[in-house]
Amino acid sequence: MRGIVAILCALLAAGCSEILQRGTASVDEMLGQVVSVARAPAAEQKSALARAQALFDRDRSPINQLRLAALLATLAPPLRDDARAADLLEPLSDASSPGIGRFAAFLAAQVSERQRILREMERAVA
Repeated sequence: MRGIVAILCALLAAGCSEILQRGTASVDEMLGQVVSVARAPAAEQKSALARAQALFDRDRSPINQLRLAALLATLAPPLRDDARAADLLEPLSDASSPGIGRFAAFLAAQVSERQRILREMERAVA
């Protein structure tokens, strides 16, 4: 009986490892897409953002949510929307969860810091 339990535990651990690797790979692939879009001309950026929004509207999976948030946080103004990116990232952010959760937490911290700096600059000017 213990042997069967040990085998089942090993299979379960292997399955979890595979899921974790797929999740990390999808984040890596998505991040590559975001970097590519960030380097593209403005018209291509606008088109990519619209595609990401349409994809998220059709399929509200965490990876599509993260993709849209990453574009909103990464692209230059006027396409950047830190408030919306923060709203999308908040439910995904979990620094202890590899892949989507950890990257969402990192990106949310960056967005939050940028918002804080902008508020300080606005106060200094006022």
